[in-house]
Amino acid sequence: MDNLDKTEMYTVRDIKLAEQGALLVDWARARMPVMAKLKEEAERTKPLAGMRVAGCLHVTKETAVLIETIRAAGAEISWSGCNPLSTQDEVAAWLAAEGYSVHAWHGQSNEDFYWCIDRTLEFNPTLTLDDGADLIVRVHGEKSEYAQGVIGGTEETTTGVHRLRAMAAAGDLKYPVIAVNDAVTKWDFDNVYGTGQSTIDGILRATSVLIAGKTFVVAGFGHCGSGLAMRARGMGANVVITEVDPLPALRAVMEGYRVMPMDEAAKIGDIFCTATGMEDVITGAHFDSMKDGAIISNTGHYDCEIKITDLEERATSVRTIRANNEEFLMPDGRRIFLLARGRLVNLAAAEGHPSEVMDMSFANQFLSLCRLAKEGGSMGKEVYDITTEQDQDLATTKLDTLGFSIDVLTDAQLAYLDDYTVGT
Repeated sequence: MDNLDKTEMYTVRDIKLAEQGALLVDWARARMPVMAKLKEEAERTKPLAGMRVAGCLHVTKETAVLIETIRAAGAEISWSGCNPLSTQDEVAAWLAAEGYSVHAWHGQSNEDFYWCIDRTLEFNPTLTLDDGADLIVRVHGEKSEYAQGVIGGTEETTTGVHRLRAMAAAGDLKYPVIAVNDAVTKWDFDNVYGTGQSTIDGILRATSVLIAGKTFVVAGFGHCGSGLAMRARGMGANVVITEVDPLPALRAVMEGYRVMPMDEAAKIGDIFCTATGMEDVITGAHFDSMKDGAIISNTGHYDCEIKITDLEERATSVRTIRANNEEFLMPDGRRIFLLARGRLVNLAAAEGHPSEVMDMSFANQFLSLCRLAKEGGSMGKEVYDITTEQDQDLATTKLDTLGFSIDVLTDAQLAYLDDYTVGT
């Protein structure tokens, strides 16, 4: 931490990067029209007046648009990144230069990561915003003294929602949390189209390989994995799916993918990407059977899906080939390439999801914070979904900003929907 720019308000890589950050944020703003509408309204109505929001979410240009919208709504803000390798240092510098409290930089250690989260809690937040639930778990554990003042929280990603539902089921959740990830306008768009495109982007930036003709193994066929499989196939890859759940596995078969256990896929894959949220998806036995030149990556939230220690124990040497690309030489001469140290390859090696799709996800985040500010005190200590009305309103707004319109049911059609007497 000695080479960072630090004040009481911020800890960033280099404050002089702020000008570059401003350009990135301008680019994102121009592609997030839904957020622009929400910000314009929030500046008039101040729905978050008096709130203090502690955020733990990837510090990207899109996140900066969310942060400035939260401040426009009247809230104080303190922010940290939710992954050691996902912070865009230029954006963090811009936030700091604009007077935001931000503690985040690219390339943190685990100790640094939690140090930053702890700094964001020091102003006693009334609302929390998470991606992966590390901040919320911190508030429920080592920093439990802050929990009493929190009205509610939000959670951005699948892994975090799973953690929070487990906490709620165990009776350990201390305040209501809205599962932003589970909104249709989030996981059917951000998770599918955002993850699909940005993961391919990260792999290409780290390798510059040709996707066409390669056997591309996707572990997990949920929203993220299915989006990645779709994009890989679109670029000419022969896509293989591995799964533990028969339902998505069957869906993958019906969509024309080959489905097999990882033990079999490991022998034929050229590129591997995990998208499961589960630990030890690719382990030592798989490394032992991989072909020379196999490329391994992860697009799940944590770095536990690839058992890197097994790879390190087997390697006779390790060298960095290019940014976010390490070559592990096996005793028999095979080379295995690990991307971004097993972290989120779309954020560690690229820029994360495109602004256009984050427009809806972060609109859901903002609206959920507004709901909690108004209703959180009367809500139970549970995990809540966003409302169907919010989902539909956001989809309608997004369609409008894209220049599309849809049909509307007539009064007669609405009556027909509920008329159970109508038959053949």
